Amino acid sequence: MVSDTITAELSKYRIGNKLRRLRLSKSMGLLELSKHTGLSLALLSKLEREVMHPTLPTLARIAMVFSVGLEYFFNSEPKPVLEIVRKQDRLRFPDDPDADPVCYYFESLDFPVPNRALNTFLAEFNLITPEQCQPHQHAGIEVLYILTGKLEVRAGEDIHELSEGDAIYFDSSVSHAYRRIGSMRTTAMVVLLPPRT
Repeated sequence: MVSDTITAELSKYRIGNKLRRLRLSKSMGLLELSKHTGLSLALLSKLEREVMHPTLPTLARIAMVFSVGLEYFFNSEPKPVLEIVRKQDRLRFPDDPDADPVCYYFESLDFPVPNRALNTFLAEFNLITPEQCQPHQHAGIEVLYILTGKLEVRAGEDIHELSEGDAIYFDSSVSHAYRRIGSMRTTAMVVLLPPRT
């Protein structure tokens, strides 16, 4: 029995999808592929639908029919432009694991997307004193959109108070810090755009 972890790892390669695309590019039906490989029609159908994963000898037989190497099935495919991140799949991290108290927690909203052009987070801010929230800076541009509550944003020498529905855009290479104002839960969507290369 293949573990869920191994199944998830193998699923990343989308072997069934690559097999189907290869077969259709040669205008070959499953029955014809079955005759060429000596593999059953039912097995090939399950492989294409990714109901099961092939063994290496099985995959080698299929690869030989199409004159491709085994690496064809294990090379990365370009990822689709669309990714969905379900709420239950997000992971929550403190802004600084060594901080006590923590200024804010964040959850990545786009972590599965490789080579993404920007980074998007959901942030929840704790109620702490201005001295407890250390300023930081990093290259790029930052945009915050306040979802709930009130937030103080310090960017350089400027201090701004933002409420639900407000947004701020700033150069994040300037030293900046955030602080929740009041007792209401304060959350924001944060978009980080790295510098253009």
